[in-house]
Amino acid sequence: MKLIIGTRGSALALWQARHVASAIAKTHTDISVELMTIKTQGDKILDTPLAQIGNKGLFTKEIEDALLERKVDLAVHSMKDLPTELPAGLELSAVMQREDPRDVFISKDGRGLEELEAGARIGTSSLRRKAFLLNRFPDLEVISIRGNVDTRIRKMETENLAGVMLAAAGILRMGFSDRVTTFVEPDSMIPAIGQGALAIETRADDQRTKNVVATLNHDETAQCVHVERAFLRRMGGGCQVPMAAHCVIDGDRLKVVAGVVHPEGNPIIRDALTGPKGDASTGSKLADILIGRGADAILRSVLDQDWVPGPTTDII
Repeated sequence: MKLIIGTRGSALALWQARHVASAIAKTHTDISVELMTIKTQGDKILDTPLAQIGNKGLFTKEIEDALLERKVDLAVHSMKDLPTELPAGLELSAVMQREDPRDVFISKDGRGLEELEAGARIGTSSLRRKAFLLNRFPDLEVISIRGNVDTRIRKMETENLAGVMLAAAGILRMGFSDRVTTFVEPDSMIPAIGQGALAIETRADDQRTKNVVATLNHDETAQCVHVERAFLRRMGGGCQVPMAAHCVIDGDRLKVVAGVVHPEGNPIIRDALTGPKGDASTGSKLADILIGRGADAILRSVLDQDWVPGPTTDII
């Protein structure tokens, strides 16, 4: 039996796909696994901030097309890149154990965010990180940067940046942990929906492949991801403003914290909710609470101002 994994061609995406291939090989010695690299729209448009592209499926559509055309048997995505609504005929068949979900700050000179002077330039690819940063440090200048992990780190020199903000998961997977200045706790910067988790997508009618990847599913991570995605779905899925949600499980209960923030940092509305373990509706209930507190007004104000932010999910 042979399985072909569809993946983006970035160093991080290839690490993730090989990680899945290795996990399959360990549990299914009779299966050979190959990788097929596929260039997505997000990989092709490198000179435009993600905030100005703004369509869903930016890093997944071409891979999903290959799945539907039976060119590949499964797709490996960063969970936060995967839209809440999948194309007909495809399904999320496994969620692998989450890596550290936090964001990190990498400083050029070792200073933390609290030590930076007014006007210091911070680079990030994520509108969510920009919004949370400006909410906490309104005197910083946050600019959009694109590229792989190592490229963005190098841009501290080429773009005269005091530092860069990225996802911890990618930094740890790529072996750059020694560069981290600060791990930013979720209390101050809520992670993106699904951040740190790997999604395995298959054809709904391919029971053979689904049986194989089911062994890779990490139940606790999957439960939390479904809660976070329920929040995103209730907020509109494609509502193009910075929003975030992060779920943890404690015993037989789960807790989800979420927030919606204007791209310029204010206003911000955030709250938390607990619910029974396994109850994904806790995410949508928290979305209703935020909407009741005025999150929909933030959405309307952004649209009225013709703000053109990026997708609700963001890359590391």
